[in-house]
Amino acid sequence: MNRTEFIQELRHGLQGLPEADIHDILYDYQEHFEIGLSKGKTETEIAQELGSPRQIAKSHRANATITRAENDPTVPNIVRALLAGMALGFFNLVFVLGPFLAVVGMLFAFFAVAVALTLGGLGAVVGGAFAPILPNVSSFLHPLTSISFGTGMTALGVLLFIGGGYLTKFLFTVTIKYLRWNIDLITR
Repeated sequence: MNRTEFIQELRHGLQGLPEADIHDILYDYQEHFEIGLSKGKTETEIAQELGSPRQIAKSHRANATITRAENDPTVPNIVRALLAGMALGFFNLVFVLGPFLAVVGMLFAFFAVAVALTLGGLGAVVGGAFAPILPNVSSFLHPLTSISFGTGMTALGVLLFIGGGYLTKFLFTVTIKYLRWNIDLITR
């Protein structure tokens, strides 16, 4: 593959990125060819040393997607970044998707516990409040104990829910850093 073919294939693979970024990337690879030619290498040798233009383009697109997710950490952007990381190879699928699914499962469980504690606490408060009014409702706790216990459970559930929000933000940040590390490792 000569310089023109390499650059054309790289340009084609970079479609979808901002034109300024494409220009900078292509300029860098033109420089690689200029330096290699000045050292007496052929265009074919330089192209082989640089690697596959398709793989280079995938790497740049994945980096752009991860950068977008870093700047705007929304769920769709994180998912796009994960998909971009997985697109770099099947082996990468195991090291990106597996940990991400584990983290999402733990977050789901954390929020489920927070909701269960909140609803259970509210139920205990309501049950304790209506226990003196409804004589047919039997409770093993005194109504004030039930209300106090329910208030504590509700407060704990709300605090866990708030903590879950912070934990989600933290895990988004860690996920982006992990994806960046993973892509850097693969593209070396």
